[in-house]
Amino acid sequence: MQKLSEYKMFGGRQLRYQHESDVLDCAMRFSVYLPTAVERHPVPVLYWLSGLTCTDENFVIKAGAQQFAEKYQIALVAPDTSPRGEGVADDPDGSWDFGLGAGFYLNATQAPFDRHYQMYDYVVDELRALINRSFPVEPEKTAISGHSMGGHGALTIALKNPDIYRSVSAFSPICSPMHCPWGQKALTGYLGKDVSQWRQYDAAALIRQAKTKLPMRVDQGSADEFLVEQLKPELLWQAAADAGFELDFRMQTGYDHSYFFIASFIEEHIGFHARYLDS
Repeated sequence: MQKLSEYKMFGGRQLRYQHESDVLDCAMRFSVYLPTAVERHPVPVLYWLSGLTCTDENFVIKAGAQQFAEKYQIALVAPDTSPRGEGVADDPDGSWDFGLGAGFYLNATQAPFDRHYQMYDYVVDELRALINRSFPVEPEKTAISGHSMGGHGALTIALKNPDIYRSVSAFSPICSPMHCPWGQKALTGYLGKDVSQWRQYDAAALIRQAKTKLPMRVDQGSADEFLVEQLKPELLWQAAADAGFELDFRMQTGYDHSYFFIASFIEEHIGFHARYLDS
């Protein structure tokens, strides 16, 4: 693991690393914020999954989250959004919504993407193990959050692994990729045309069968340009209601899909997770 940068911030440290991923068969980068309490004892950890076209740095630079991670003494980990490097397959048409920067936090089964695009296993297993053994965090106190494609990733990963994550939140998540153009393109390209294989990565489908009802918060902007066609939160609402799953959903009037929206409510999300990570 190679340290790429380190900055003091709000008393803690903002770090960036590169490592060789066995799961993804390429070099990967991730960012981590460590609050001041790590000098005395291990701290809880919150993972952040970013959206389409992002890297590990978008959240770190734009969200203003470190001051609140310091306030609540929580480590923040932000991985990249896809495998990268020479030989890693990309969208053959060069589009931004598939391939590089668009890993969708799943395990691809279709060639040529199956060689590298194993982002689900990377986030849940390999990166988490690396963080747990390399930094002073408490493995049993882990939560996850994300935005857009990363909101989809956070919701699906938490719903499938309630034994690992104590809470989950999302900003403007792709709530049902089976039913939107971004998701249908990604699921077809990574998993093939068998729709039965898509359900395992669809939050609206997974919430219906969840046996453990994790604390879940979702914030959505009413002025989001992707709200109707791509995000479809109504499918998540209905699924949660049908399943008796308590979903803390908030429609925020006038907010869009940008990091201005995330920065406006990130303190509330970190505070939400702190309640469950401190117990």
